[in-house]
Amino acid sequence: MTQHTHPGSSSVRLAEFSIALSLATDLGLGHPLEMVLSTCLLSMRLGEFLGLREEELRELYYLSLFRHAGCTADSHRAAAYMGDELAFSSRFLASVDPTKPWTMLHFMWHNIYADRPVLERISRMPTVLPSFMEVVVAHCEVAQLFAARLGMEAGLQGALLQCNEQWNGGGAPGKVRGEQMRLTVRVFHVAETAIYIKHFVGPEAVVSSIRQRAGVTLDPDIAERFCRNASGLVGSLGSDSPSLRQDVLAAEPGRGSSMTDAQLDEAAAALGNFADLKLPDFAGHSSAVSQLAEKAARSYRLPDTDVILLRRAAHMQDVGRVAVSSSIWGKPSPFTESDWERVRLHPYYTQRILAYPPALADLGTLAASHHERLDGSGYHRNLPGALLTPAMQILMAADAYQAMTENRPHRAARLPEQAAEELKREVRAGRFNGEAVHAVLAAAGHHTPEVRHERLAGLTEREIDVLRLVARGLSNRQIAQQLVVSPKTVGNHLQNIYTKIDVSTRAAATFFAMQHHLV
Repeated sequence: MTQHTHPGSSSVRLAEFSIALSLATDLGLGHPLEMVLSTCLLSMRLGEFLGLREEELRELYYLSLFRHAGCTADSHRAAAYMGDELAFSSRFLASVDPTKPWTMLHFMWHNIYADRPVLERISRMPTVLPSFMEVVVAHCEVAQLFAARLGMEAGLQGALLQCNEQWNGGGAPGKVRGEQMRLTVRVFHVAETAIYIKHFVGPEAVVSSIRQRAGVTLDPDIAERFCRNASGLVGSLGSDSPSLRQDVLAAEPGRGSSMTDAQLDEAAAALGNFADLKLPDFAGHSSAVSQLAEKAARSYRLPDTDVILLRRAAHMQDVGRVAVSSSIWGKPSPFTESDWERVRLHPYYTQRILAYPPALADLGTLAASHHERLDGSGYHRNLPGALLTPAMQILMAADAYQAMTENRPHRAARLPEQAAEELKREVRAGRFNGEAVHAVLAAAGHHTPEVRHERLAGLTEREIDVLRLVARGLSNRQIAQQLVVSPKTVGNHLQNIYTKIDVSTRAAATFFAMQHHLV
């Protein structure tokens, strides 16, 4: 599919970002990666088979990808009921048949407050179902708000609010039934149910289960038409296809277009909000880190392109948190070693969620660095200082400072002055870069020495700018365009740089820049 770009557009397509979001929701639900993508592809096959119009197919496409964008809503409450809420989701889908109410009751009795005394469990049970329904509605409302933030169509937003309704009116919030539901929702319900049955029960049960749910949770006509053609529609579709992401990208209806820069900014912020919903104490963390890191980066005089990259990456740095149960994040006591083994993986998941396409991969690499340390003691990659760019070092300091000034279940927030002193101790211990920490503390309102890069080999701030861009592989003409000067001026700066650092080639200048953590 041809990609269309416009002035002010980023290099990321909305479909590409939506695929990344779908991977995050897979992790947030405790499902195998790419299950949402399988549902999307089956939805498109079924929609095309049923003869949906292009605008309906587009709504169905993004409904499939955005459907679980609210899955972190009230995760902490779910964990309070059931322990590991991520494991609960898979058990629920494998055990509960919505056409047989007793399976729901049986499941709840064996999985809700399972570690409590019998009498306490009996007394608590009447409050569980209303709370569960509230969580279900919250998922839909948050997904709708996510889509609205990206400027998605009103029809899609309305469809997202109906995702937990049922054909017989027994769903949540129970406002529509039958053909009152949008056609895209009814098609999606059949496709999602088929994928869930295929994975959690077995492929041989798909047709019989769909027929059993027809007229109860599913549109009976769409269900029957699916069942008559199930082998051709489902085929070998699964979450283990080597090209599933590319297949879903190619299946986008209409003209694929790039997100605007403003839309990508909103998307990054929304993904940060999605991650921060995991626990009440996380609320606002990602946006606060982004603001702090951006302000620090500007005082550090990073190039504008790096500042923008850092701002977006800081919003998305903790999206991998959704892969770790809220029962761990919400512990009132310090993490055990076993807890830490899971917690240390969340930057890895951040990087994997944003691994495709390349424009998001650059954001993912930066975002996943927020727990690295200069002495190699950080996680998840244990990178040494020589491999940590200035943007990474600023992000590390901004995240650490912000986290220390926020409450966590096992400790109270530190005062800003206490957090500042702790960061300075970390600098003395060799885990943080002093100039990056000073820039972050200044951005947070602390009085700190001004960051002066010109001290390095006598280079001026503008020469530092030129050296960074040389190290990024830009030509003199490209550097001139970035800095809004003439190529001749860039050449003069470059000769001064060579003289001051005693080199004569771009490769040597690049090595010098890396050695001194300028890139």
